[in-house]
Amino acid sequence: GIISRFSALCAEENVNILDISQSVLEDFFAMIMLVDISRCKVDFSTFIDRAEEMGKRTGTTVHVQHEDIFNSMHKI
Repeated sequence: GIISRFSALCAEENVNILDISQSVLEDFFAMIMLVDISRCKVDFSTFIDRAEEMGKRTGTTVHVQHEDIFNSMHKI
């Protein structure tokens, strides 16, 4: 399903999946993927575009965020 499609995208772009968590929140499926993009075949913005397009094709909403931004937003 959804995880296999995103895993395939990561494999295509040489992005290593470090961790995945998933849960159902009320009627919503939520998944968080922690990935290593250091060997990604394309630049980060292209990877974001491809992930978001994959989301549209699967009827999901995809949010991709670089770790630096995440850390800046969640540290005081």
